[in-house]
Amino acid sequence: MSDRLSDPSRRTVLALAAAAPLLPQAVRAATPAPADPAVARSAGLAPREVLPFDTGWRFALGHGSDPAKDFDFGYGQSDFAKTGDFKLATTDFDDSDWRALDLPHDWAVELPFVHDDRGNGDANSRSHGYKPLGRRYPETSIGWYRRRFDVPASDRGRRTWIEFDGAMRDVILWVNGCYIGRHNDGYTPFRFDLSDFLHYGGDNVIVVRVDASLGDGWFYEGAGLYRHVWLAKHDAVHFGKWESVVRATPEGKGATLDLATVIANESDAAQQAVVEWTIADATGEVVARASAPAVTVAAGGTIESQVRATLPAATRWSTETPALYTATARLAAGGSVRDADRVTFGVRSFRFDADHGFFLNDKPMKLQGTCNHQDHAGVGAALPDAIQRYRLNVLREMGCNAVRTTHNMPTPEWVEECDRAGVLVMCEARQLSSNPEAMAQLEVMVKRFRNSPSVILWSIGNEEWLLQKKMAEQGKPIATAMVRRCHALDPTRPVSAAVNDDNEQGVSDPLDIIGFNYHQEYPEAYHAKHPTRPIYGSETSSAISTRGEYSSDKTRNTVNSYDGVVGWGKTPEDWWKLYGGKEWSAGGFAWTGFDYRGEPTPYGWPSINSQFGIVDMCGFPKDYYYYYRAWWRAEPSLHLFPHWNWEGREGETVSVWVYSNCDTVELLVNGRSMGTQSVPPLGHLEWKVPYQPGAIEARGRKGGRVLTERRETTGPGRTIRLTADRTTIQGDGRDVAMLKAELLDARGRPIPTAMDKLAFTIQGPGAIIGVGNGDPNCLESDKEPRRSLFNGLAQVIVQSTGRPGTITVSAVADGPRAEPLLPGKILVRAARPGI
Repeated sequence: MSDRLSDPSRRTVLALAAAAPLLPQAVRAATPAPADPAVARSAGLAPREVLPFDTGWRFALGHGSDPAKDFDFGYGQSDFAKTGDFKLATTDFDDSDWRALDLPHDWAVELPFVHDDRGNGDANSRSHGYKPLGRRYPETSIGWYRRRFDVPASDRGRRTWIEFDGAMRDVILWVNGCYIGRHNDGYTPFRFDLSDFLHYGGDNVIVVRVDASLGDGWFYEGAGLYRHVWLAKHDAVHFGKWESVVRATPEGKGATLDLATVIANESDAAQQAVVEWTIADATGEVVARASAPAVTVAAGGTIESQVRATLPAATRWSTETPALYTATARLAAGGSVRDADRVTFGVRSFRFDADHGFFLNDKPMKLQGTCNHQDHAGVGAALPDAIQRYRLNVLREMGCNAVRTTHNMPTPEWVEECDRAGVLVMCEARQLSSNPEAMAQLEVMVKRFRNSPSVILWSIGNEEWLLQKKMAEQGKPIATAMVRRCHALDPTRPVSAAVNDDNEQGVSDPLDIIGFNYHQEYPEAYHAKHPTRPIYGSETSSAISTRGEYSSDKTRNTVNSYDGVVGWGKTPEDWWKLYGGKEWSAGGFAWTGFDYRGEPTPYGWPSINSQFGIVDMCGFPKDYYYYYRAWWRAEPSLHLFPHWNWEGREGETVSVWVYSNCDTVELLVNGRSMGTQSVPPLGHLEWKVPYQPGAIEARGRKGGRVLTERRETTGPGRTIRLTADRTTIQGDGRDVAMLKAELLDARGRPIPTAMDKLAFTIQGPGAIIGVGNGDPNCLESDKEPRRSLFNGLAQVIVQSTGRPGTITVSAVADGPRAEPLLPGKILVRAARPGI
């Protein structure tokens, strides 16, 4: 049976080896790597292969309490009695009525919304976005995934692993009828060795049961195999997983590289092994080499290998120039190359200073950060990689230079995008505990990301109130154990936690850097009392607003865009004046960059997501976005709001605000000046003016430059417009284009108050995988090809289906209208992969 792994466009191969038995000189010779693993094997080589395993799956919902509806799993408590006897994971089982799909996949986002406020606090479905998951919903809380795949006979003798970047939440896995193992948390990657259970040269079956009845957090987490899956193959003599480390220390114009790895020997005999390192810059040019001393690895044992290399000239990784290097390690034993590993790293220095804040490459800078959960409109927690890039670009355009991965180990693609984009990362663990499970999760997180130059801070957890005060006696040793483990695995980065208290005891005692969640009454006093401890805002603001709304209305669950804030929070101005204005502060992280599902605040049903975001669920900016853009970026900036469509309110006073970093701003209403004001540092401007249809205009002046912004009263809708973040994507079955739908009036102006419902169709090698509009109260499906505009905007996510060609997306009015709308259309080119 075809497993689609033979498609070169879907293969990631590390086939790096010398063409002759390994000797030091032979390894140092530049040898082209075989492009295809089959070619490599025919030359007598043993490359490492890491194959995407996302395609060709089948899926069905099971049942959490009725075995008859859960494919008879759980009848008689004998499912694990005999190895090889699990019928669901054999070729005899008929899965033809299961749904075919590719990963990543989140079945929770496909479920209907259910108004259920039973339970207390974080334990109810409200906190998870009103989706029917949990023990009260056994019929929608279990998912089964099944896949058939071929394993060539030539793989016999190699080790074959299946690797999951994450799954939500409790996983049981079988292969060829054999129980393999379990994994029980929603965020850390995990892997199983399948080597002994495979049919070499034949058909194989893998089955994964995912139980989302329990969760890890108090926010939307999704359900299923929502991150990538890989099939990894390597020799019996190989590098340890995530054990290859590059520690770069800048020295003058160059850098010293401490290179280390762990060699594992799963063969029956001791092996003498040599590791050769090759360092290449971003262009692929080799800039350094190093050969580690030979070591003897006992049968069934492991051993460390270390060596030092020097870069005579090294480009610094920074937020402006995120220069990346690649270190390739080749492992030779028994006269041939047995394994290879590749690490991406950067050369940079940083430090937190108690008096002067944060420094990157000895230059002072503030952490202009946001906290972010991992879900997005239309796709839930199962984000294609391109959406990670899209989301990061939205934040960067605002001036954001740092992100906190709240409140869990992030998906690798998020950190990789930060590495490439020059965005700093505070990487956070889900469970603040020193129990074996939490310590194992912490270790995986640190090992997985310790080579990433973007990561500057390990966070051991978030807001553990009991461990901070009432159980401070326990909190201190728990945190101490976690901090010590972080330091042992990575002595180059400090350790912190997000603490919603005074930081005077408990968890805070062993921390390297002190983070305050809210409570702005504490940081200055703490700095005075503890002048040697660096401080930053680990979670700040919690300003709330509904995009495009300018009054708070409890009957509509909307929050005004001027100064909405929860009781414990601060407006953007209030928190940034503290953390951005004090020299001792390193900066901070606003809660949150994006709106997120679950934890609806400040309202309950029918609100299904939070309103904390600086942008909405789709990434459409709210007005607060432009406050940050004005004060987090250097170039002149001017933003005027609200819109000027207030039919029926003629003569009423409207509050007009401006966010700007200009020196002065003048406001005009229908051409008449309302006066000029000087812009206060880190502040905003406001005018009170009577509404009359027409236009308002702001004119900002800075250093002889004049900026203008207008808001005009628009007419009725006439035309639908579709635009895309990119009109050319890769036709690889994974890449996506993010489409924006708007309604224009007869003069081609976007209507900021439009709420029309649209229907979308697609032709060509693409599929609509999700829709959204940023409305925190919208109960429409994320998967149906139709969506209402919300305050003028909607989003359509289009993914290529694996072949090149032209994708045509059209939009029409969904339902009858007194005045017909001209349809919208956009063409997206799906290019041949690599073009």
